[in-house]
Amino acid sequence: MQHPNTQRWQALSRKATEYANAFDLRQAFSNQPGRFAALSLKAPYLCADLSKNLWDTPILSELCSLAESKNLNSQREALLAGEVVNSTESRPALHAWLRMNHYQTAKPEWSRGLHDMLTVAERLRSDTELDDVVHIGIGGSGLGPEMALQALEPFKTCRQRIHVVSNLDGHDLHQTLQGLEPARTRFVVASKSWSTTETLRNARSAWNWCLAGGLQDPGNHFIAVTSRPERAAAMGMMQTLHMPEGVGGRFSLWSAVGLPLAVAIGAEGFRQLLQGAAEMDEHFAQAPLQSNLPVWLGLLDVWNSSFLRLTSRCVVPYHHGLRRLPAYLQQLEMESNGKRVDTQGQSLSYPTTAALWGEVGSNSQHAFFQWLHQGSQRVPTELLLVRHPAHDLDGHHDALLANGLGQAQALMLGAQASADQLAGHQDFPGNRPSTVLLLEELSPASLGALLALYEHRVFVAGLVWGINSFDQWGVELGKTLARDLETRLSTGDTVGLDASTAGLIAWVRGDQRVYI
Repeated sequence: MQHPNTQRWQALSRKATEYANAFDLRQAFSNQPGRFAALSLKAPYLCADLSKNLWDTPILSELCSLAESKNLNSQREALLAGEVVNSTESRPALHAWLRMNHYQTAKPEWSRGLHDMLTVAERLRSDTELDDVVHIGIGGSGLGPEMALQALEPFKTCRQRIHVVSNLDGHDLHQTLQGLEPARTRFVVASKSWSTTETLRNARSAWNWCLAGGLQDPGNHFIAVTSRPERAAAMGMMQTLHMPEGVGGRFSLWSAVGLPLAVAIGAEGFRQLLQGAAEMDEHFAQAPLQSNLPVWLGLLDVWNSSFLRLTSRCVVPYHHGLRRLPAYLQQLEMESNGKRVDTQGQSLSYPTTAALWGEVGSNSQHAFFQWLHQGSQRVPTELLLVRHPAHDLDGHHDALLANGLGQAQALMLGAQASADQLAGHQDFPGNRPSTVLLLEELSPASLGALLALYEHRVFVAGLVWGINSFDQWGVELGKTLARDLETRLSTGDTVGLDASTAGLIAWVRGDQRVYI
């Protein structure tokens, strides 16, 4: 087991007990008039207030020193230069490189898929015989396009309808295809390895739907996005866009996987997304650690999870367009840093990433905010606000912003029941940490910057924890077992299975001999 015996780690561990038990945000603001200025920061397209967290500038300074001791500066350079940073798979992580270099001719084997995708997007947008584009993917290659399409709906300029299908559950594809015409539909199938079970099953069903609809050669209605074009061609796909091996699924929106979004907002709109992300990349690359927003957020995650032992983080975007952002971030953070071993495969003695969850505000105020304010556990809460809306409905946006700001204030201040209220029941303990991120507007450029911010945050935290943020071996075990169980569901063979799994198979098969 790896023990964090460095002096910096041990010093932070000792201080964490004091901050977890005795640190009071209300007192901190009273004693530190400059606290907001010291613990808030601007970055491209947004501002961040981290002052309502259970830390202060001395803790931040010590965390920055810890990051320096982990060679953050050199590792950051390696990531952005496209060098190998995924040690278990001996690959680079090319998402930031693509954004920062998409306008250059360097490394065409990495960038050609992105360039070709933008050309294809414009061709699809101008096709007067095309009504629907159905994107099929799962994980990041499904969540990324789906989240971004929702966020940038006001910027949609194409005539075509765009759909995203990801779930293995056939209801997803079945409902999407209702009312569509095969001859006027194109399918985009995104699978880097061309072995993703859920995606390929959905693609085959879509292919059969085309055949049943009278298309004799469906291959002309499919575009594959993959690093294995020969496998896609063997399945009948007539067109392939290249996806580099070094682009992980949860970072794949920046590659040819972004095709449905590029169709929706146009090639120029997609370039603005890339540019906004590249500006955040530049901030991450050049700003000193002491004024670097991705670094601050990554270190805050380490402080909260490994030192204060806060086991989850709630993300609440106060914008309807960002309603899928919590799900997107769940994959980005929990698949990247949900690890219990270091880069050498040795067990860690401290918790790594917290569980991430959330829902759009203000809906969630009528769901789990009761628990956030008066529950027995403290949960760092992240509220995302957008300064300018994309609608002109009177009064809505100021009320929405006031609700977001009010929740952050209430989490910190709390309140005591008055004489005419119920003591205990109407007491709010307060001193509950929160972060506020404020975007100027939700646009292709600002969305790009926001997503890049979260990606680099994950990288920083993973580096300090000593883990590889770019592999995801934990995804595979259940899927491997599922292949065997799928056969057993057909045959009823339960030989060699544990009693629970055997009993559940019997239930699923409707075996009347099994009783509760």
